Amino acid sequence: MKLIRYGAAGNEKTGVIINDVKYDTSAFGEDYNEAFFENDGLNRLRQFINENEGKLTKIADSERLGSPFARPSKIVCIGLNYKDHAEETNAPLPKEPILFLKSTTALVGPNDDIVIPKNSVKTDWEVELAVVIGKKASYIEESEAMDYVAGYCLHNDVSEREFQLERNGTWDKGKGCDTFAPVGPFLATTDEIEDVHNLRLWLSLNGKIVQDGSTSNLIFNIPYLVAYISQFMTLLPGDVISTGTPAGVGLGMKPPLYLKPGDIVELGIEGLGEAKQVLKAYAKD
Repeated sequence: MKLIRYGAAGNEKTGVIINDVKYDTSAFGEDYNEAFFENDGLNRLRQFINENEGKLTKIADSERLGSPFARPSKIVCIGLNYKDHAEETNAPLPKEPILFLKSTTALVGPNDDIVIPKNSVKTDWEVELAVVIGKKASYIEESEAMDYVAGYCLHNDVSEREFQLERNGTWDKGKGCDTFAPVGPFLATTDEIEDVHNLRLWLSLNGKIVQDGSTSNLIFNIPYLVAYISQFMTLLPGDVISTGTPAGVGLGMKPPLYLKPGDIVELGIEGLGEAKQVLKAYAKD
């Protein structure tokens, strides 16, 4: 299945994509949130769709897409998980996964604007494969880790490099700004993706490809990451793991290149759709 949420920000309705057509599933009566995933929501949703075949209402293409799941309890990100990205930033290859948390208030839809934060001069892009957890995971083994995965989606791990690297402390300062986690267009369940470790992912800036990589180059693969993270924190249903970015970020360019108002970022992952975001300057409400 391919799950979507659509409509005005903060008031999204649920839907699915079937044969490239978007359908409303509001009558299912549940949002795609922690309780949904925890209570066998994916199988119950499949049954609902089968029982209502030919009866679901189509969603207009003009409708805004939100994040394909409701705000999770946490977004766990992996730093420097592609060799070429570590090399371009002059960082040593990690011996263990580098973990940081991205604020859930950063979550927005796949085509929503990215707001450059107040006082930012180094806002950057990072196309990433995100993994959505399907059931509570604590101290699990790598051999069973994929049983805890609900699906996958496209994520732009937007980053403010000065905040992240030059303001002391952890990376979190530069990762959790509002609009810094555009996700979607949809959540694909695991059965939709034949080999999650062999997907092309790419990102373009103003029409020029700057990132073009493959999940085959992950240093730490998805089963390892899910099991590893579960040793340090409980992963709850609906939680997100963003698995890292390949080379081609602005920080790694010579000279570095950062986003400015009016820039257009487009990105995609094979089998997980595409997204487009316009950069806007911060403006006080």
